[in-house]
Amino acid sequence: MHKPTTLNLSGGRWKFHDIVSLVALSLVALLFLFPFFWMLTNAVRRNSEVLAIPPRMFPSTWEWGNFAEALTNLPFGQFFINSFVMATGVTVITVIVSALAAYAFARLRFPGRDGLLLAYLGTLMIPQIMLVIPLFLVVNSVGWMNTYQGLILPMAFSSFGAFLLRQFFLSIPCELEEAARIDGASRLRILLEIIAPLSLPAIGLLALFTFIAQWNNFLWPLIVANSTDYATLPLGLTLFQTQQGTSWNYIMAGAALSVVPGVVLAIVMQRIIYKGITIGSGFGGR
Repeated sequence: MHKPTTLNLSGGRWKFHDIVSLVALSLVALLFLFPFFWMLTNAVRRNSEVLAIPPRMFPSTWEWGNFAEALTNLPFGQFFINSFVMATGVTVITVIVSALAAYAFARLRFPGRDGLLLAYLGTLMIPQIMLVIPLFLVVNSVGWMNTYQGLILPMAFSSFGAFLLRQFFLSIPCELEEAARIDGASRLRILLEIIAPLSLPAIGLLALFTFIAQWNNFLWPLIVANSTDYATLPLGLTLFQTQQGTSWNYIMAGAALSVVPGVVLAIVMQRIIYKGITIGSGFGGR
């Protein structure tokens, strides 16, 4: 029988297809990392070199002062605070509301539950851009333009979060809940003290996805924030585009700084991500 080709590297035996897989994955990783590399190199170029033809892989001179210029030319600190308040507020409300809705759909029995769940999940098929005008009319009518509540509340409810947590809640044995009910625990106490601690991978994954999505949200802050006092980072970076031209190097420097919180959060929560990514996607109910 033909044996697979193996190589002895560093005292271990590597099969040929393992090496091929490693090379292929490395190439894919480089492909996805190249936009970040290009952003960082453009952040330390002169503005005239950013759109130079032919493009250069590395700048002729390293302009590290572009980061300081990006921070000082605009109220970058205020933009950072606004983005943090919006992303954190939306994340907290989304996790709380999604957990409550997911528990109801996973454990409670009431007439029309499955139909209501399907209708709730059907909202995922509605593009966000179609909701901009109705949400704007509501926010404007209640006087929430240029306010934190106008930035946060319309974005704070997600049927995706409820579906994600529901699928994880269904994997938790009902015997744990039944034992708690016998001891006199209420539904809310069971959710807070039993279901939620066991569902930390799913809750962490939902929190990470929500935070990064809202941190990078551009469309809704563009509608609600009409002044720099409530502008977020994606919206604030557009101020580098003026009638005199676009400072692409400053935009790239600001963009590089703006991705740092998301990268740090992903690194800190990587173990939770690995656990949460294995959540089953079945649609079965109990």
